[in-house]
Amino acid sequence: MLFPYSPGERGTEGALAEQTRELADRVVRPTAADRDRDRSWDPALFAELADARPGLTGPLVPGRLGGGGLTAAQTCAVLQGLGEGARDPGLALAAAVHAALVTVPLRAFGTAAQQRRRLPRMASGEWVGALSLRQTQGAALAPAVTARPAPDGWVLDGALDLVVGAPLARHFLIVAAHPDGSGRTAFLVDRGTAGLRVEDVRPEALRTCPWGGLALDGCHVPHDAVLGSPHGAATEVEPLLAALSWVFSSAPWLGVMRALTRDAVERVRGDRLFDRPLSHFQSARLTLADMAIQCELAAGLLYRAAGQFDGGGRPSQRDAAAARLFVAGAARTVVEAAAGLTGPADGTGDGLIERAHRDALFFGTVGGGAEVLRPVIAACELGLG
Repeated sequence: MLFPYSPGERGTEGALAEQTRELADRVVRPTAADRDRDRSWDPALFAELADARPGLTGPLVPGRLGGGGLTAAQTCAVLQGLGEGARDPGLALAAAVHAALVTVPLRAFGTAAQQRRRLPRMASGEWVGALSLRQTQGAALAPAVTARPAPDGWVLDGALDLVVGAPLARHFLIVAAHPDGSGRTAFLVDRGTAGLRVEDVRPEALRTCPWGGLALDGCHVPHDAVLGSPHGAATEVEPLLAALSWVFSSAPWLGVMRALTRDAVERVRGDRLFDRPLSHFQSARLTLADMAIQCELAAGLLYRAAGQFDGGGRPSQRDAAAARLFVAGAARTVVEAAAGLTGPADGTGDGLIERAHRDALFFGTVGGGAEVLRPVIAACELGLG
């Protein structure tokens, strides 16, 4: 089998993707265009999704802690179905960040007390965790937050933007560098901590995502706020965050690509050009073939990388980076092909092509663009990391 982790060929993944697609199509899609126009996040909508799709808010949290207990491949399928049915990349990104990026590091490196306190509430959706996408690129970016030791904990200073979930988060996962060059440390910082301020800072893309910024000015946190080993984030939390981001934030885009391809197929079947069915034109057929190929190749890379989590480890940096790099490029290719076939208005009434074009450009640069991903892949090929 060429792509052993392709959904529909491994047990429950295909069923999970389809069930989530149907749910999101019914619950999320009807208001996607309006929420995008108004730049609004609807907490009631997210709660309805979480109630109707058990495991959506904590798929990778063990069942003993109230989570869905899904595999990584199954979680990718759920997020793919969400992207395809909701047709709302902003909401899907928020779901992916909460479901994977802020829960899995806590599961992997949190103390038993940290896990008992936070994971059950995060898995139920009662508590939301937040994270800056700037902090999913490891050493590729200069640190924006510093940490100084204090007698009874640590003092954090700095600022972060592109914080997914900031307006509603119960706590924030923050990686801070030590000014003396002794490494980096990850922290779980509760909302309301003195010296922490949540700011209203939003990009122009992915408008339905609950964006925000953080300002830390003498923010004091206790010793038990440390996630993982002190000074050890560069080898623990940060590599895991990068792999999680590259894989799970890409999964909804596979769904968006499939939605665009399905819309294009329906349009080609039903439209006429020069009094001939559009499906009779070779150029239309070739464009559909290219869109389908992009979807299948993206699925193969993505599910191969996701499946590597399920052996108790994490994907190779090469496989995770390759999946993200390909999905980002394929998303732009599919959007442009869909626009060429159907026009930017797309005939569906929900403006998916226009939104996806804007958001795909942003997705391709944030959280690890080609300038980050290609060197990672090359270094792995050369045996340098």
